[in-house]
Amino acid sequence: MMSAAAVQAIDLVKWFGKGDIKTYAVNGISFEAKYGEMLYIVGPSGSGKTTLLSMISGILRPNSGRVMVKGQEIWTLPPNDIADFRLNNIGFVFQDYHLFPKLTTVENVAIPLILKKQDWDESLQIAMEFLEVVGLQDRAELPPVKLSGGEQQRVALARAIASGPDILIFDEPTASLDGVTGRRIIGFIKERLLTEHRSILIVTHDSRIFEYGDRIIKMEDGKIVEVTNGGTREE
Repeated sequence: MMSAAAVQAIDLVKWFGKGDIKTYAVNGISFEAKYGEMLYIVGPSGSGKTTLLSMISGILRPNSGRVMVKGQEIWTLPPNDIADFRLNNIGFVFQDYHLFPKLTTVENVAIPLILKKQDWDESLQIAMEFLEVVGLQDRAELPPVKLSGGEQQRVALARAIASGPDILIFDEPTASLDGVTGRRIIGFIKERLLTEHRSILIVTHDSRIFEYGDRIIKMEDGKIVEVTNGGTREE
């Protein structure tokens, strides 16, 4: 039976610098994200949100603490195994999308499949299916520069879900979008991508989309200061 906890962070600490100039970006954070849940991590710039997600997704090693993803303590794995685990289980959508300008839209979406050593033609076929999911099948042969900001965001979404990850992580997904487009993108994520077998974590400071979150964790100065559920304070 699938555990209710897709992600668990246990006493996570991350600092930068040394000695008197050591700065704590994350300072003793513990929480869990459940399957079937869209969890927001919010707070002002510099509060440690992106650092926290980078540790959860296997990108940035914590100084101390543990990260459990689907029951696997990821930072006990060798580096190559961490990369493989991330490729197979975690979809990450960066704030600036990280699309490759010399590739077509469909080729960008196919990247995680190619990295998993799937056949090129098969990967492109699967990528087209996910472009259809995000409504961009008619943009398949265009380079990213020919797409609007909202369309580039949807390409990044398609790429993130193409390999079927159970954990989706978004870093400021609406930062460069107007309010209408941002709400449309988040509504699409919740309605089409969130399932009982998937957990979605979103870092944002955009209060315009808070209504879509199932739970909201608020951070300040590297710590969790509040958790709300449907507008009700939990702790």
